[in-house]
Amino acid sequence: MNRFDPATFLSEFRREAEGRGFSCATLLETGAGPLLGFVRPGTGKPAYLSAGIHGDEPAGPLAALELLKAGAFDDGREWTLCPAVNPTGLAAGTRDTAAGFDINRDYLRRRTPEVLAHAAWLETRPTPGLFLSLHEDWETSGFYFYEINLADDRPDLARSILGAVSPWFPPEPSETIDDHEVRERGWIYHEARADFPDHWPEAIFLAESGCPLSFTFETPSSARMEDRIAAHVAAAKAVLKV
Repeated sequence: MNRFDPATFLSEFRREAEGRGFSCATLLETGAGPLLGFVRPGTGKPAYLSAGIHGDEPAGPLAALELLKAGAFDDGREWTLCPAVNPTGLAAGTRDTAAGFDINRDYLRRRTPEVLAHAAWLETRPTPGLFLSLHEDWETSGFYFYEINLADDRPDLARSILGAVSPWFPPEPSETIDDHEVRERGWIYHEARADFPDHWPEAIFLAESGCPLSFTFETPSSARMEDRIAAHVAAAKAVLKV
């Protein structure tokens, strides 16, 4: 697999985003490129998408770019995008940052510069009504997702996500994924609290901030990159068309 180049990626993402009416903010300068946030005003409940918080999961940022190019965010609502939260990890192809931190466990204590800047910026934004997070998993062969839901239970939406992804991946078959029991194959219905109280992932931070609904998509890292990107795009579109 070719090494992910955050600077090149972010340059292309920025050109495309600004051409579609997004403004860009530099949240932090890193040795591998800036941590950027993108905002476009709109109406209705705002939405937020992030990707690339783990540097060995490049399909998420690339899927975010594909969604942008496909006009998936041109739905009239206010959007916030952070397509490459961990530039140094993405450059190195490592889960952690160059300093050796898994920043997706730092949204309570905020000890890392990436999360300190990212969380502070998100707190200046309206609380999203929907959060989408694009991830990958080296230990699975199928697709799965976490749902955190503080609003109405929508099993039909969860099943539509799995159906949309089915041309590329079946649901992960295990009844327990990453120590979580599934509600149905490929679907983890997660409580709005962290598995380890001091180690908040971004999704828990958003839930604690009042975001009522989030989906964290996980594609199998061992699969072809094209399929992983396509699955993320299909999953996101399944949520956004409802």
